[in-house]
Amino acid sequence: MAYILNIETATKNCSVGLAKDGEIVALKELNEGGFSHAEKLHEFISDVLKECNITFSDLKAIAVSKGPGSYTGLRIGVSAAKGLCFALDIPLISVNTLQSLAESISITEGYKIPMLDARRMEVYSAVFDENNQLKEAVTATIITEDSFKEFLEKNNVYFFGDGADKCKDILVHPRATFMDHKFPSAKDMGKLSYEKYKKSDIENVAYFEPFYLKDFVITTSKK
Repeated sequence: MAYILNIETATKNCSVGLAKDGEIVALKELNEGGFSHAEKLHEFISDVLKECNITFSDLKAIAVSKGPGSYTGLRIGVSAAKGLCFALDIPLISVNTLQSLAESISITEGYKIPMLDARRMEVYSAVFDENNQLKEAVTATIITEDSFKEFLEKNNVYFFGDGADKCKDILVHPRATFMDHKFPSAKDMGKLSYEKYKKSDIENVAYFEPFYLKDFVITTSKK
């Protein structure tokens, strides 16, 4: 029996799930439009452990969403995960944010394209088939009317995630379907983190860094 704590902070959704042998048995999350991760994350961790009547010593590993996503959100989640792994002397597992987001919907055929919002008309995206097999690697893409054309010409394509909304008026195609209110969540990490745990596919706690995809840009106020 393996309890794994799953942490998702790559977007505005602050989410913590406790999984038992890959199945989520407790979940706490908050998506209120702003970043409350620093205030809520450790509270949520404590809540899911109490809900299942276990302690930190019962955990076999910590899994964290590694990105891409918000620089600040990823830093908070990864720092918390690494701290717990150091303190408990247990493995750290990383889960690609877009891969876990792809797990949130089921289709019988076609392609899933999870999207996370980046700057302006740019999104972080990847392409998966109906079996969640990766068909196009994670990229930072500036959306134009020709984006993902090769997939739209082959089959139905489902766009979702907080980056999909701004693409609706550009990616106009009879095979394009947009699914609302989909965010990365710890509830979709359980199976992925457990599979990695069974294979000992773990990270070096000392050197692991989030997958930012792009460099963090500091802007200067014009005031």
